[in-house]
Amino acid sequence: MTLTHFDAEGRAHMVDVSDKAVTDRVAVAEGCVVMAPETLALVMAGTAKKGDVLGVARLAGIMAAKKTADLIPLCHPLPITKVAVELEADESLPGVRITATVKTTGQTGVEMEALTAVSVAALTVYDMLKAAEKSMHIEGLRVVLKAGGKSGRYEAAP
Repeated sequence: MTLTHFDAEGRAHMVDVSDKAVTDRVAVAEGCVVMAPETLALVMAGTAKKGDVLGVARLAGIMAAKKTADLIPLCHPLPITKVAVELEADESLPGVRITATVKTTGQTGVEMEALTAVSVAALTVYDMLKAAEKSMHIEGLRVVLKAGGKSGRYEAAP
């Protein structure tokens, strides 16, 4: 297997995508913030000290997807055509499940943008609730779907 972000001498470089076809691309990522039932109750009741936890985290995730190339050194800046971040309170965790869908039409995929959206949304949930619980943890960050481009479709096992 060849790693594309290294040149023949082993130095990091930005991949040249100029010869790649322009195609519709989509990526979906997921993750969750696990917390105590009492903390989740604050989210569900909308009584967290800092306000609307899920709404603020959704906006943070969307903004993060658009800034991915500024955060990850070898990512290409992309013309993103869609970012959707969904947050769902889940009493069975207990916690918040986060899913991000990112789309573009271009020469490289949007997996990093989807992962960044979920990561920053999760960090925002933590930030907004840390006064209530410092022991929350973020887990399960992964790409669950990638479609478009030369490598085709990828779907993670459930």
